[in-house]
Amino acid sequence: MDKRTANDIWHQFATDADCVSYGNGHINDTYLMTVNPYILQRINTDIFQNPDELMENIENVTAFLRRRILAEGGDPDRGTLTVIPTKTGERCFKLDEKNVFRMYKFITGTKTIEDSGTPEALYEAGVGFGHFQRLLDAFPIETLHETIPDFHHTPKRVEALKKAVREDRAGRADSVREEIRFALENACWADTVVKGIGEGKIPLRVTHNDTKINNILFDAVSGKAVCVIDLDTVMPGSALYDFGDALRLGGSAAAEDEADLSRVSFRVEAFEAFAKGYLEEMRDCLRERELELLPFSVKLMTYECGIRFLTDYLNGDTYFKISRKQQNLDRARNQLQLVRDIAAKEQRMEEMLKTRQ
Repeated sequence: MDKRTANDIWHQFATDADCVSYGNGHINDTYLMTVNPYILQRINTDIFQNPDELMENIENVTAFLRRRILAEGGDPDRGTLTVIPTKTGERCFKLDEKNVFRMYKFITGTKTIEDSGTPEALYEAGVGFGHFQRLLDAFPIETLHETIPDFHHTPKRVEALKKAVREDRAGRADSVREEIRFALENACWADTVVKGIGEGKIPLRVTHNDTKINNILFDAVSGKAVCVIDLDTVMPGSALYDFGDALRLGGSAAAEDEADLSRVSFRVEAFEAFAKGYLEEMRDCLRERELELLPFSVKLMTYECGIRFLTDYLNGDTYFKISRKQQNLDRARNQLQLVRDIAAKEQRMEEMLKTRQ
């Protein structure tokens, strides 16, 4: 989208402004309006096919969070996102079916962290995501829409991989036989959380479902967690999805698309730091089975993301944004290597948790 178009769309929400591209998300296109501090974002309607339901989720969740933050004596303008309606009172502006835009108030004095983070930052991220879940503990979960059905249903992700292998749309399956073999051989534990939910041992909660460390804002001076952002995938889910996914990226010693697998390993000290912050907020909310599976959840979410990258590579790179050829393959290989290292360190993480209980 060019600058002129962005400014034309901006007029649907507020006053004149200049805009620059902002952030580096895999899914949506984001712009910062530099005269007034607002964020204009184009929703990826190929992924989020019902933007009205998505925005209804975000409005309801942020309104609930504002009330809880106020009740605790906090500042809701910093503690959660503020949705800016259009001049006609709509949640978003539809230029056409493929171009749907929303606006948030920009939270000044904050920063994001794009790498895996220091132990101090991971501790704060644990506090931030744990606080987010705790505040939403009483949210009426039945009112939430599934913006991406079965998003973290790992067994269905396995079936999607099998389908991609069978169809081999991009003619790439023969070149990744080893990755396919490893993924399918380890599918035996993919249903652990889904099965636990079905049996009632793991409760459904309001979960973020994309808890990368760059989806939380930190105070630019103190480094304290301020606000959880990117609420597109807020849906009913398991706390284990959020915990595991946060450490999938935050616990890795290498970038998500690092091609040199000798540099890919899991940092147990990152697990310890994040778990400390998270449990300070969520310990009293979690059930015994959830606590027990926290280390396993890191392996599960890393495995799930690895097979999603592999599936997208086999399908011709149709879901995740790529900036170079074979980036999704590098991501898949990276994540599957990380699964191996997490599995080797899983017992150490279990022992760490026992010392904190």
